Amino acid sequence: MTHADLEAALLATIDDRRVTRSERKALRALIEDDDLDPHERNQLRARAFDIARETIDAPRAKEVLDWLQDVLGLLVPLEGRGAEVPSEEREIGAWFSPGHEPLNAIITQMRRARRSVDVCVFTITDDRISDGLIGLANRGVQVRVISDDDKANDLGSDLGRLEQAGVAVAYDRSDAHMHHKFALFDDARLLTGSFNWTRAASGENHENVLVTSEPVLVAAYKQEFERLWGRYAGR
Repeated sequence: MTHADLEAALLATIDDRRVTRSERKALRALIEDDDLDPHERNQLRARAFDIARETIDAPRAKEVLDWLQDVLGLLVPLEGRGAEVPSEEREIGAWFSPGHEPLNAIITQMRRARRSVDVCVFTITDDRISDGLIGLANRGVQVRVISDDDKANDLGSDLGRLEQAGVAVAYDRSDAHMHHKFALFDDARLLTGSFNWTRAASGENHENVLVTSEPVLVAAYKQEFERLWGRYAGR
C-alpha cells in the first residue's frame, strides 16, 4: 500500500468528524500491515494535523479534535504511548481570534506552569507574553525558547529582551523559517495552533489556539522540541 492510499484512508474518515469502530479497525490493519517506520508514522501524523487544520471550524471544532485524537492514537506504537491519563483529568480546548481568548489561554497555561515551559514559535512581540515568560524564569521555572533567526531583529521583537533576562533562547539560523507555534507546559500540556505570539494575532488576525493534555500529542511535540533544541541550542 502506498502513502497515497493511507492518506486516502484517513480522508475517508473525516466526513462525519469521527473515527467509527469499523474505520478504526480498518486503519489499524492498514498501518500494521505496512509496518510503518517512525519517519513514515511522523509523516502520517503531520498529514492528520493538516487535514484537521483544513477541516476545523468553530461550530464543530471539538468533533475535529476528537477525530484527530483517534487517528494519532493509531499512529503511535503501543509501547510508546506511556501512561493513560484518566478522562476526568484530561484537558482540551480551542479558542479563536480576533479577540483575547487565545492570548488568555497562553497566559493561563504560563501561570499554571511549575517546572518547565518549552516554547517553539516563529516570533514573539507581545510584551504580555514576554513578561510572563520572564516572570516564570525569575521564579525558577525552566524556560526554553526556539524561534526564527530572521524574526529576531524585527522591530518589536522581544527575543533579545528574553535573553537579557536569562531565558534560554535558540535560533534556527537557516535559510528556511522555523515556523512552528507551539508550547509545552510541565511536559504535561500542549498549546498549539496558527496563533502567532504577537498583538496583531489577538487584535486583527483570524487565528486559533488548541490546548490538550493528551499524552500521545504531548509526547510527539516534546520529541520534536528536543530534536530542534539539540540541533540549534548553542549555535
